[in-house]
Amino acid sequence: MHGLKKLYLPLLVVALMAGCGDKKDGTAEESKPTQVAAKVNGTELTVSQVNYALQRIPNLDKDQSKAASLQVIRNLVDQEVLAQKAQSEKLDRDPVVVQALDAARRQIMAEIYMTRKLGTPAEPTDAEVSDYFNKHPELFTKRKIYRLQELSIKAPKEKQEAIRKQLADSKTLGDFAAWLKDEKYPVQASQGVKPAEQLPQALLPKLAEMPDGQAMVVNTPEGLLVILLADSQVQPVTLEQAKPAIARLLQNEARQKAAKAELDKVKAEAKIEYVGEFADAGKEAAAPAEQPAAPAANAAAPAAPAADADAISKGVSGLK
Repeated sequence: MHGLKKLYLPLLVVALMAGCGDKKDGTAEESKPTQVAAKVNGTELTVSQVNYALQRIPNLDKDQSKAASLQVIRNLVDQEVLAQKAQSEKLDRDPVVVQALDAARRQIMAEIYMTRKLGTPAEPTDAEVSDYFNKHPELFTKRKIYRLQELSIKAPKEKQEAIRKQLADSKTLGDFAAWLKDEKYPVQASQGVKPAEQLPQALLPKLAEMPDGQAMVVNTPEGLLVILLADSQVQPVTLEQAKPAIARLLQNEARQKAAKAELDKVKAEAKIEYVGEFADAGKEAAAPAEQPAAPAANAAAPAAPAADADAISKGVSGLK
């Protein structure tokens, strides 16, 4: 029953935005009795509302649908009770609520426009899938499982070069950690095992070339991230295994490209003015799109911290 908990007592903002159900007279109720799932103080909650909520539950199979629908209508009743109470206390007129409703409406309208405008991206060809497979051996033919040790260091920019030098001069990670402690740099340590597909694409090619025992230094917004490759094991993935994940990734890339083109087109047709303290917003270059997670046989969300594109690899002798 995954996903049902997420539907329990949704935010009041969503309840208010959805609004109360339409009240029907006796004739309407008798003509379409099967469309009403429940009533709260005479306000109808419909089967369509239940079905809409069910569609938002991921991986819901037929055996679960009956129990899920009963839980959904209970949740909708709870939601409606709170929404009616909120309206009776005029919370829908509260400035904070009005702003939240406006923001939610704007987001929903934008998402629906893009969804209907772009449609479903075309399936990539076998040649496109094979080309991606061949261009990314670190994800497939030379895919590895990495055992990593990480040190996240808070440090100002003017101190970072000294930290890099100390790492290169250190014989063990323990020596380097001790130096950081003596210099009073805030440090957070972590370790874990991650397959190639869970690492940022900007980081993976460099990591794939590193021998075990070598460390990499990566710029972060707050300082530096030291990643030590303690161990790695090759676990390749075949084209047949990777094909579904590659197809999804190429479809997502095509959709993102089409979405950006459509947004640029709509913005070019609009009159946009940044005013006052926000005047410089119109001058700044648009931020690059976030790079999607790499696919593999069993692709998972990235688990490693975000990395700077110009990560610098540095060998550290004996760091194990």
